[in-house]
Amino acid sequence: MSQIPFLAIVLTPLVILALATLLTWVERRLLGLWQDRHGPNRVGPGGLFQAVADGIKILFKQDWIPPFADKAIFVLAPTIGMMTVLLSFAAIPFTAWSSIVGTLNVGLLFILGMMGLGVYAVVLAGWASNSKYALLGSMRAAAQMISYEVFMGLSLLGVVMIAGSFNLHDIVMAQTRCWFIFPQCLGFLVFLLAGIAETHRLPFDLPEGENELGAGFHTEYSGMKFGMFFIAEYAGIILISSLVTTLYLGGWQGPLLPAALWFLLKTTSVVIFFILLRAALPRPRYDQLMALGWKILLPLSLLNVTATGTVLMLRAAG
Repeated sequence: MSQIPFLAIVLTPLVILALATLLTWVERRLLGLWQDRHGPNRVGPGGLFQAVADGIKILFKQDWIPPFADKAIFVLAPTIGMMTVLLSFAAIPFTAWSSIVGTLNVGLLFILGMMGLGVYAVVLAGWASNSKYALLGSMRAAAQMISYEVFMGLSLLGVVMIAGSFNLHDIVMAQTRCWFIFPQCLGFLVFLLAGIAETHRLPFDLPEGENELGAGFHTEYSGMKFGMFFIAEYAGIILISSLVTTLYLGGWQGPLLPAALWFLLKTTSVVIFFILLRAALPRPRYDQLMALGWKILLPLSLLNVTATGTVLMLRAAG
């Protein structure tokens, strides 16, 4: 295993956090454009420094812990949420040579494992807050995230079967002739919907439903602890978009332009699609969300696995 550069370990989390912070400004500007209203336009050119101002405000807000909360778990929960997202980026190959841990043979499993650990953050946050609204939000989040992780894993089996590897570098190289979004269109659809549910993004942001829960599992959080949940959500959007690029859109591959630029363009396009969904779709009921997963996405993911296996067997026999 190649030696991991210390500089990459230090800089990558800082870059991801900076991009997640910038994404808050990008989202507000795009939502303003699509909904025919003003976005942030006062602080800095085009409101560019609004994200910096928000960060400073959160940083200097009173870091209050409710007296009725379990203080140790209350502090630990946002830390788990932030770390699982940042660790997931370690296995993403941004170009043919650049990934923090090199060519990890089980890179895809590592990322799915880290995303699974992210459930602990929301569950512990709701339980440690000792608040009914927070507990209800954490229960919603746990059921939603665990359920949609099942469909996410099943949707990726087709990709793994075609590539013959859990190594993300090998999966990208297997798309040299054809991106997997075409033969794996069903798996792509299931993965995309599961990714939206995993990151609690609209229209699947029911764990944080303001109308009925106040803010869900982080109702009692303030200051930088709330900021960690907030930034982790936006970092999760970048993570899911990077995975879509790697698994279905050919990763860094493309003509003429540098590899890193191709990866950036594809990932940015998926991020913009995430934001467009927020502007376009209403929030469903919670029972509708769970029914979508178990009654529609589960059969579709199983159908995708069956069809992919059948095609591969026929090719091998021929």
